[in-house]
Amino acid sequence: MYFKRFYDTDLAQASYMIGCQKTGECLVVDPVRDIAQYLEEAKSQKLRVTHVTETHIHADYLSGSRELAKATGANLLLSDEGGEGWQYTYYTYDDEHQNLHDGDTFMVGNIRIQAVHTPGHTPEHMSFLVTDTPRGDTPSMMLTGDFVFVGDLGRPDLLDEAAGGQDTRYVGAKQMFASLRDKFLTLPDYVQVWPGHGSGSACGKALGAVPTTTVGYERALSWWGKLVEKGDEEGFTKELLEGQPDAPLYYGRMKLENRDGPALLGEVQPLAELSAEGVKAKVAAGARLIDTRKKEEHQAAAPVGSVNIPDGGTLETWAGWLLTPGRELILLAPENRAEDLRRKLWMVGLDHVTGFIPSAEGLETVPAQPIPAAKLGSHEGALILDVRAKTEYEEGHIPGARQLHAGRLPWRLDTLPHDREIVVHCQGGARSAAAASLLRAEGFDVLELAGGYDAWAKTEKETSI
Repeated sequence: MYFKRFYDTDLAQASYMIGCQKTGECLVVDPVRDIAQYLEEAKSQKLRVTHVTETHIHADYLSGSRELAKATGANLLLSDEGGEGWQYTYYTYDDEHQNLHDGDTFMVGNIRIQAVHTPGHTPEHMSFLVTDTPRGDTPSMMLTGDFVFVGDLGRPDLLDEAAGGQDTRYVGAKQMFASLRDKFLTLPDYVQVWPGHGSGSACGKALGAVPTTTVGYERALSWWGKLVEKGDEEGFTKELLEGQPDAPLYYGRMKLENRDGPALLGEVQPLAELSAEGVKAKVAAGARLIDTRKKEEHQAAAPVGSVNIPDGGTLETWAGWLLTPGRELILLAPENRAEDLRRKLWMVGLDHVTGFIPSAEGLETVPAQPIPAAKLGSHEGALILDVRAKTEYEEGHIPGARQLHAGRLPWRLDTLPHDREIVVHCQGGARSAAAASLLRAEGFDVLELAGGYDAWAKTEKETSI
């Protein structure tokens, strides 16, 4: 059996390839939209992508299952559990596709895959037991998606937080408890667990940084193991729902697009390099310029109409937080980075990138330098906007500050004043730089607080001595 984990550090998302070297067939589970990595890996291992599946209708990124199945002619297998509203509307059940129910099995060469319905995170969620039949008849691993993570569980409140659900978290918690008791903890301790996310994902609150665990390890050492084994559903529910991070509101859009079918990218033409005049004309017509330079460069001279999302490990996440689809996008990025950044934007369904400009030379700019914490008092009457998570805010905040998670800004702009100065801050200054750039591009009178809450707290401590 061939097995490989693919990991996107920005989204903290894992996808998997399972292959049978004897027959040359392979399965890809939870692929992202940039499918080149799977095609290249299959080719290098002399495998054919014959099956594609996913554990659930994802919320934090746009699925590549449809894209990969279309490109390879693979059999697309998707969950038919969960009830009304949780079936894939683009999915046709015919000879080339299979709807999966609890207990269904299919073969990838000599490897047996069993679908296990594990609701809780979402109603339709599937996990997959993997058995390498030439070695024996018992499963050696389980791909758990957003069901069981290393040291944590998939949160059941996302539908309430980001997709317009009403108190679905309590039903989800009850389902999660039952899935753990009846499906997960009945497995042998040696079964390996390969989850869909790692540390940094907003799909749980305390995900471990190591890539894998086992049923036995989670049974013995997880926060939930003894609660489930004792039958303490009330204590389990309280602990599961407490302290979950804010869910970015783009998750609701991802849910709908993944259910109804992500647009197929197909063959994509190279990005065009634009002149400064061309960029200015597009921005004036409504396009959004994405400045991918470091925040310090952006703050020194911010191009008018630009949002600062620096090239690096959080670009996909921040793009999902601050940008919305349908709007034309232009990249301010070096030529050798533009294409790769465009592909990162695909992950969160931002497809309408029409060109790039390699430098800010010739663009109209405005100063955007942060103010020091000691000067905050001179901005009397300003709205202090805290764009950290609610849990951070509850641990300590500037008196009178309003908390609004940065990942919710594009959907809450109508709640912010155009007739008051807004001072934006986060913990240390990175998140607020991106958030402030969006507000600036939307016409708000906005400043950043240099060093964020940490700098303010330090200043307060020094002045009180």
